[in-house]
Amino acid sequence: MTTEVIIRGGTIVTVDAESTVSKGDILCRDSRIVQVGGEATPTANDFEILDAEGCIVMPGLVQSHLHMCQTLARGRADDLALLDWLQTVVWPYEGALDEADVACAARLACAELLRGGTTAILDMGTVHHTDQLFAVARDAGIRATIGKTMMDADDAGHPVGLQENAAWSLAESSRLCNEWHEQAGGRLRYAFAPRFALSCSDRLLRDTALAARELGARIHTHSSENIDEIDLVRRRRGAENIVYLNDVGITGADVGLAHCVWLSEQERDILRTTQTHVLHCPSSNLKLASGIAHVPELIAQGISVSLGADGAPCNNNLDGFLEMRLAALIHRPRAGARAMPTSQVVRMATLGGARALGLDHLIGSLEPNKLADIIVVDAMGAHVAPTENPYSALVYACRSTDVRHVVVDGVVRVRDRDLLTLDAAAVAADARERARRLFNRI
Repeated sequence: MTTEVIIRGGTIVTVDAESTVSKGDILCRDSRIVQVGGEATPTANDFEILDAEGCIVMPGLVQSHLHMCQTLARGRADDLALLDWLQTVVWPYEGALDEADVACAARLACAELLRGGTTAILDMGTVHHTDQLFAVARDAGIRATIGKTMMDADDAGHPVGLQENAAWSLAESSRLCNEWHEQAGGRLRYAFAPRFALSCSDRLLRDTALAARELGARIHTHSSENIDEIDLVRRRRGAENIVYLNDVGITGADVGLAHCVWLSEQERDILRTTQTHVLHCPSSNLKLASGIAHVPELIAQGISVSLGADGAPCNNNLDGFLEMRLAALIHRPRAGARAMPTSQVVRMATLGGARALGLDHLIGSLEPNKLADIIVVDAMGAHVAPTENPYSALVYACRSTDVRHVVVDGVVRVRDRDLLTLDAAAVAADARERARRLFNRI
């Protein structure tokens, strides 16, 4: 049976090729957008109207680097740099997770993400229990590309719970891809996820590149985040991060590299010529004291850049609006006041993320025939008024708590700030209790 959703009377920020902004309605039929602007009239018997008066209607935020499984470690890994953060808190935590813990962490993440206007994600799990991430994402109604972390290197200091060999890692990743890729009507997809160069053997990285491409999946990893990490990669792998990753096949238009803070000119050139995507995580890079990626220069060189919150232990929230604000601000002292225009930042947070997921033909802008991933942001609050420029409002003033309605795949997931797919209060209560028990046993 045909169903329709009409979003009525908002200021529409389309993020189309012309960056069109208009006032009017959006009509969604089943999973697709069929009308943008003007006055929409329902044609189906089963329809819903969402009030957007005084609101900004925009594509859902697409976060291109997340770790949902880490959400129970929020506030447990403060004041640490990357390698200490991994070895003293995050890896022991991940190694101790059981299936129920991973599902709980994912529910907490999905509740925060959907209520905050994030409709699509690229997520890296841990070594085990990735099926739980997919099941939770399916039921929560978020669009998710997820991968099992791969980490077989025997010189990286992994705890027992995260140790695996290359053959098992590849076989399990391939099983997950075969089981979950393009499920839930295409809303769920797979990405092979080698953790980073230090965690993976040369053989695993090379075989991963081949397997992902044979199965039509994407590749998602970390690179060039921290100076100490880069020094170790040079010593153990004999080259700079991206030079090495390029040599083993982990670059290309199907690859997303999180962070890319410290890059040589050669590495930038590799990113540009291979069309590899940079996944910029400003909050995480600041909190871990990793540095600030030269995003304006990367964009000027034609390199694809999108935004992600990373994980709760290195950010403490999964707020896409905060990442937009930081992305607009932190580059300016060095690159100038005009370095990151607000329209460019909104595009990074929507269509840029869609491009990193290989979904820009389906999501990331509000255009007829695209999938209906749409959010409605209340712009009437005292902290936003009287801003008339919707881009300025979205990047500098609006907060995740201003998100009023969320539609994913043409289905209303949040209505009038009420999350319909999860009991957010119960999820948070469960997370508090599970985190307490988990950290008592680590």
